[in-house]
Amino acid sequence: MLNKIFSTYLILINLFSIILMWMDKRKARHNKWRIAEKNLFILAFAGGALGIYIAMNLFRHKTKKLKFIIGIPAIFIINIIIAYWLTQTFV
Repeated sequence: MLNKIFSTYLILINLFSIILMWMDKRKARHNKWRIAEKNLFILAFAGGALGIYIAMNLFRHKTKKLKFIIGIPAIFIINIIIAYWLTQTFV
């Protein structure tokens, strides 16, 4: 049961991450209010790093910013370690 909830959470947060990156790219093109980078990093730390990484490459967004090029994959590795630990500890 807990595994299913955790899996659903990861799927939803990563879909949400992709949508937010798409929205930010769209707003950037139209010179409108943008989503703060710190919020994207918070979302990545909360489990959405894979979604942000996919969106970076899919929409070619934030791909020239070093903190995203290095930071998001690093956070994704941390996400994997935490997910592994959680599944081994609580399931």
